[in-house]
Amino acid sequence: MNNVINSVGIIGKTNDPIINNTLPRLVDYLQGKDVKIIVNEAAAKLLTCSTVTPGDFNDIGTLCDIAIVVGGDGSFLTAARNLVDYEIPLIGVNEGRLGFLVDILPDNLFERLDEIFNGNFKIEERSLLHAELFRDGKRISESNAFNDVILHKWNTVRMIEFDTYINDQFVNSQRSDGLIISTPTGSTAYALSGGGPLIHPSMDAILLVPICPHTLSNRPIVVNGESTIVLDIQECFYDHAQMACDGQISIALHDHDKIVITKKNKTLRLIHPADHNHFEILRAKLGWG
Repeated sequence: MNNVINSVGIIGKTNDPIINNTLPRLVDYLQGKDVKIIVNEAAAKLLTCSTVTPGDFNDIGTLCDIAIVVGGDGSFLTAARNLVDYEIPLIGVNEGRLGFLVDILPDNLFERLDEIFNGNFKIEERSLLHAELFRDGKRISESNAFNDVILHKWNTVRMIEFDTYINDQFVNSQRSDGLIISTPTGSTAYALSGGGPLIHPSMDAILLVPICPHTLSNRPIVVNGESTIVLDIQECFYDHAQMACDGQISIALHDHDKIVITKKNKTLRLIHPADHNHFEILRAKLGWG
C-alpha cells in the first residue's frame, strides 16, 4: 500500500446510536488531515457537516485509499465481504462487544491514526471463503464469507443428512445439526463455540467443525487452504436447512442441493497498529491468564 493517504472511507455501524460520539470526532480528525472523506450513507445521516460525501461500498472501494470501520465485528464482516474485491485496506474501531477484528479502541483512536498516517503500522492479509450453491446442476447463489460458511438446520428439531467431499475424495456421511466451514479468522467465532481449534490467521487452512453430530467420533478437521469442499445435501426436509455466510446472508436449502466452498482468490488487507499482537488479543478476549 502507498503510505500517502489522500482519501478515507468511513463505514459506520448501521442504525446504532453508539457510534454517535466516535463518528463526528473521527470526521473532525480527518478533516484536520485534509483528506477526502466518503461515509456510508446510513452513517452519513448521523452527521451534520457538509464536507463529507455520502457513498456506497463501490464508492469507498474505488475512490478511497483506506476504509475505517466504526462498529463491531459484525460491521467489519459486512465491510470485508463487500470490499475485498477492491483490495482496499481496512481499519477496525471497536464500538461493539467482543472485537476480535476491530482492534482499535475509541479511547486511543487518534493516537493510533497518527501512527498510521505517519506510516507506522503493519498490514496483515486474511483469507476469505467463496461459497456457491447448486440446484439441479445450476448455480443459483454465491457469496463471500470472511468468518465462515455454515450449513445449519432451522425451524425444526430434525437433523440434516449430507455427504462431505474434500478435493473429490469422500470424507463421510453424517446426520447432524450442520457443519461450520471456517477461515482461520473465523476460528475464534462460531467454530470456537462448536469445539473447533484456534488457528493463527496467517495459516493457509480451512476448518470444518460439525454441529452436534449424531456420531460422537465426528470431530473437527483442518485441511489445506487450497482445498475444494463439497457438501451434498441428502435430506433436509424442504426449507428446514439453510446455508449462511458470516451469519448475515442466508438461503434456504432443498434436498439434493450441493454447496461448493473454496478459498477466495483475493485476500483482505487489515491495517493494525505497529505493536499489534494476535496472542494479546486472544488473552484479552478469551480471558486467558
